[in-house]
Amino acid sequence: MAAKISSGGGSKFDLGQNSDMNVTPFVDVMLVLLIIFMVVAPLATVSIKIDLPPAKPPKSDSKDKPPTFISITDSGQIFVSMGKSSMKTSSMDALKTDLPLSLSVPNPLNERIFIRADRHVRYRQFMDVINQLQRDGYYKIGLISEDLTPAT
Repeated sequence: MAAKISSGGGSKFDLGQNSDMNVTPFVDVMLVLLIIFMVVAPLATVSIKIDLPPAKPPKSDSKDKPPTFISITDSGQIFVSMGKSSMKTSSMDALKTDLPLSLSVPNPLNERIFIRADRHVRYRQFMDVINQLQRDGYYKIGLISEDLTPAT
């Protein structure tokens, strides 16, 4: 606060008490801090130069082997793909034996399995199939979706 400046007698030009805050020191401190942060901020970024390898798809010996699909209909029926064009009706219990037949590789647990389901399949039915696959040891599971936007 500022002091009262007067000649002592209380004239009509008396300024009275000044209760305005002096912001000049505050602005000076903020400008100094701004300059400090502008100088220090670029120094705080640390960059480590790494020579990353180019992205290449992994080489796979199963180029001619078709992917394995599990299809779930809206009525709850389960189908497993056998080859490129044939589908076999299966069940939750039969998945454990049908998938190794469909995959036809020495270690079927390392193969990817794709699941596609009708849009009206209940979430519970869908998750039961995924849980059964995980109980049987299949952890590489892919979900198939369909693009519904019309192509122009």
